Amino acid sequence: MSHSSISIPRPLVRANQWFIFLSTIATWLSGHTWLLLLPLIVGLLGMFFDYNPVMRAAKLFLKKNPSEYIPEDKDQQQFNQLIAISLLTVGFLSYLMGWSTIAWIATIMVATASFVAILGFCIGCFIRFRWQQYRYKKAH
Repeated sequence: MSHSSISIPRPLVRANQWFIFLSTIATWLSGHTWLLLLPLIVGLLGMFFDYNPVMRAAKLFLKKNPSEYIPEDKDQQQFNQLIAISLLTVGFLSYLMGWSTIAWIATIMVATASFVAILGFCIGCFIRFRWQQYRYKKAH
């Protein structure tokens, strides 16, 4: 089976999106910037070790067989996770360095992207699609 045919059940993806969104909101409300490390570490574990603790925990609550849910493309989710990891890293490091404007911009971007994805529009999917179109046109 090729890597691109691997999918993730949508409820697991949604759980991860909620985790990113709520962790970011909790950071803003509490002022505890270390809370950004939670989705950042989860994202890094998923990206580099193919182990996402949030998705693993959410899988315990699935009522149907994972294959019975709407599938999300794993490659696309990895791309989206890379964007989230990047923004969370920029946000966290910016908070540490006292660059509050950059921290706010980065965290607003990741919170907005995760919430918009929960609502049904994937910003990362749109970016990846446009990038693939650009690369195709450039090659042909």
